[in-house]
Amino acid sequence: MNRFVVRVLVIVWLALAASARADDSRPAALRDVGIDQQLDRPLPLDLWFRDEAGKVVRLGDFFGAKPVVLTLAYYHCPMLCPLALEGLVRSLRPLSISAGAEFEMVTVSIDARETSAQAADKKQKLISQYGRKGAAAGWHFLVGDADNVERLARAVGFRYHYDAASDQFAHATGLVVATPQGRISRYLYGVDYAPRDVQLALVEASDNRIGTLADQLLLFCYHYDPATGKYGPVAMTAVRIAGALTVVILGGFIAFQIRHEERGA
Repeated sequence: MNRFVVRVLVIVWLALAASARADDSRPAALRDVGIDQQLDRPLPLDLWFRDEAGKVVRLGDFFGAKPVVLTLAYYHCPMLCPLALEGLVRSLRPLSISAGAEFEMVTVSIDARETSAQAADKKQKLISQYGRKGAAAGWHFLVGDADNVERLARAVGFRYHYDAASDQFAHATGLVVATPQGRISRYLYGVDYAPRDVQLALVEASDNRIGTLADQLLLFCYHYDPATGKYGPVAMTAVRIAGALTVVILGGFIAFQIRHEERGA
């Protein structure tokens, strides 16, 4: 299917999934699908999974020092998950910070039947597309049993539905950005993520311990909107900055004129 058509279908599907639960016009399979924000709530770091190498790991193993980008998907997904994960890679490439260096990434399969081998295959493809040195050590692909997967999904407000007839999962898509301590900091929605939004979300989650001075200035001018899962300009902040710059320029001009007149005298 043409990728443009697929993207249009995904956008329409996401719009349906994000609409109010009370909307009975939605297909039954989509009524329990969506993402409910759980901002500032702790993640269940005691959950156990297997990584792409088959090693048993605890979710908390990836927290403690760096902010974490958490994604829920499944590795044999035919359409939405590949688009979202490839969109994530595209958003990561322009960043001045890198997975494995300044932040960790964790992708968890929502299909308890999937294996570490499938996780390893997906990791290889995405790490190759990302192309950053050291990223393989910073992006972890996990599988787990149904209980641990469902507990994690509930904790982040990720609602999905399995359709046995098609052997597929109906689900929304987005990023959960968490603090090094494992508290949910930000949600970003969609299949394509603005690099600026991803970087600002990570800088905020790290409490400004990563990123640049420019990022901190951007955070002064941009505000996270939970309703859209995006960062937008803060009008009053822009006005204040413009006012401050005007005062500085005017003050400099007055000082220059005074010195010029004193020299002339």
